[in-house]
Formats: sequence, C-alpha cells, structure tokens
Amino acid sequence: MTEMEQLLDRVALQARNTRPWGWPSLPDPVEEAAIARAEAVLGFSLPSLLAALYLRIGDGGFGPAYGLLPLLDSPPSGEPAAVPQYLANRESGRKDPDWPWPESILPISHWGCGMYACVDCRTPQGTVLLYEPNADEADHAWYVDAPGLAEWLQSWLDGTGWYEESNAGADLAPWADLPIRTDGARPS
Repeated sequence: MTEMEQLLDRVALQARNTRPWGWPSLPDPVEEAAIARAEAVLGFSLPSLLAALYLRIGDGGFGPAYGLLPLLDSPPSGEPAAVPQYLANRESGRKDPDWPWPESILPISHWGCGMYACVDCRTPQGTVLLYEPNADEADHAWYVDAPGLAEWLQSWLDGTGWYEESNAGADLAPWADLPIRTDGARPS
C-alpha cells in the first residue's frame, strides 16, 4: 500500500467518524465526470491527492474547521463550492487589482471571517496556503499553511495544525510567490 493510499484510508476513517460544523452527514464521493467538468471550468488540473479525496471520500464535509468545500455544487447548507468560489475570487480580483486572486489557487476549506485554506494547483504536491483577508493589504494576506496537501491532511489527523488550541500563536510563513503570481493582475 502506498503512502497516499494509507493517508486516504486514514482520512476516510476520520471523515466517517467526525462531522464538521454544518454537515449532517458525509456527502457521497463525486464521479470522474465531475472532476473533468471542474478542471474544464477551472482551466487547470487538480493535484492527484485532491482529486482522490473527492473521488474516494466525499464531496466535501470533512477535514479541518468547516471541512472541505464541495467541488462544484453548493449543498443546501449554503456552504460555497470550491470551483464557483475560485471563479468569484478571480472576478473580484480583476475588479480590485489591489487584492488579486492568484491563478490556480483553489479555495478548498473555509475557516470563517473570509479566511480560506487553498491549494496551489500549479505545484505537484498541492502546497496549501492560508488566505487571510483581514490583513491591511493583499501582500500580507497569504501564508504557507503546509508544503503539500498530504502534510496538511496529516496535521489535521494528528491534531497538530496551527488552528489547534495547543498550537495557538503558531506563526505561518508568508507566501513568497505571491508577487510573482500576481504581478500581471496589478496595475503598473
């Protein structure tokens, strides 16, 4: 069994045994067609681990905080779905170039107060970023939460994430690639 298979098994077990706020039950997994449709709308591929989460575990509703967002369609609870949220964030960034939303940064989990855990879909490991819009300016709104999606999930499973009470005050490093990934979106 590969490390990814072992991780998916652990996530599946945790997903069946816990319910984040607002999720009465674990949604069914999506079908391959939903992944293909999401990637076509987004214009980029999902990291393989992220696709596997949706295909094998469920269409959101598990993970840290409020859990993973559904991929394409919002549930009756009103939680936003990842793909429409990404499109809305990109559009908002085009309207307000001082707060651009970088291309291929998919929001996957809502923390509340406008904060999102996001996956950098340009990186093979799916670097997880924290978007914190309550900063004074966009340059101070992006942080590296985990070097990859596997590590992010592992910290949730092990109870070692920055958001855990025992880790209160943990500092996240600013995302150094933000200027590179948003230069085209900002006015000269």
